[in-house]
Amino acid sequence: MTGLREVLEEHMGDGGPPGAVALVAREGRTECVAVGDAEAGGGTPMARDSLFRIASLTKPVTAAAVMMLIEEGRLAPAAPVRRWLPELASPMVVRTPGSPVDDVVPASRAITVEDLLTFRAGYGFPSDFSLPAVGLLFGELKQGPPEPQHVAPPDEWMAALARIPLLYQPGEAWLYHTCSDILGVLIARVSGRSLPEFLDERIFAPLDMGDTGFMVPAGELDRFTGYYRRGPDGGPPELVDAPDGQWSRPVAFPSGGGGLVSTVDDWCAFGRMLLAGGRAADGRALLTPDSVRRMMTDRLTPAQRAGGELFLEGQGWGFGGSVDVEPREPWNVPGRYGWVGGTGTAAHVVPSTATVTVLLTQLELGGPTPPALLRDFWRYAAGV
Repeated sequence: MTGLREVLEEHMGDGGPPGAVALVAREGRTECVAVGDAEAGGGTPMARDSLFRIASLTKPVTAAAVMMLIEEGRLAPAAPVRRWLPELASPMVVRTPGSPVDDVVPASRAITVEDLLTFRAGYGFPSDFSLPAVGLLFGELKQGPPEPQHVAPPDEWMAALARIPLLYQPGEAWLYHTCSDILGVLIARVSGRSLPEFLDERIFAPLDMGDTGFMVPAGELDRFTGYYRRGPDGGPPELVDAPDGQWSRPVAFPSGGGGLVSTVDDWCAFGRMLLAGGRAADGRALLTPDSVRRMMTDRLTPAQRAGGELFLEGQGWGFGGSVDVEPREPWNVPGRYGWVGGTGTAAHVVPSTATVTVLLTQLELGGPTPPALLRDFWRYAAGV
């Protein structure tokens, strides 16, 4: 059987990522391989502790933080969010998804915490990015590829969001991404702490995730990888952000949807916590098993999964991550939970085999369809 190193090296160079780090942890055994370079054109070799912009692998972490507040009774899944997010007290909805942004009707009901957790609040990306209301998410909120230095602070961001109509009525449709950013603001307002402070105290410190955060300290920039997008016509990757770029200083808007930097071992620690029913390696309980189960249970109707096919490819959605419900591919195991990041990352936990898989690259995906490298990695991790 082809080894993990060979799987990765097959996709390096010739328009592929400059390097990658992959980890597969199962039954007390951890396999980790680093290949290639941290930046295009050579230089620092990729290492196990290399730092990456993990993009949407932030989403499960944000969902876990919300579950902590629910366990403490400070939030409830069915609670309207208007108490903490008054900007969303009276949302308007476009009459049809394709309607102009000023052709609106009142929302039929309040947006709830669970609507945000399941991405069914009415904000986010559908399969058709050309819809007028979707354009405002890119233009006014800077949704899309992460740009941490270009997004407004939370209060200003929420004020802009309040001026954008919902694409669907609350609870009606699954729409990608924006709800996690809203959850990040919700966590801060409910807890009275900034999102970075809350995550540091409640998740990163207990799990010894010392390399995870919304920026890279100056003393660690030598471990930080460059961030690239594919070059035209399959040419060399083009630099989007250098190690001393947007993540090298504090951000105004810490994105709960895609702002974190991390390593394979740090995300693996988070994944192991989920597999352990919410307990850290030292036995400390961060979440209850019931909260973990709720996170990793599909919440979508068949029609909602079909509506999100562009992103989900037949998978369901729990809280902050996808849940495999259809064995379309050999690696689709019922209950597999996790997600992919637009900066070229992927991480999943598989309860049935007690497996955590993490793949970090620095090449932008360029679309919702996972490239061959991710699919080959999943095939390897599944042993098929």
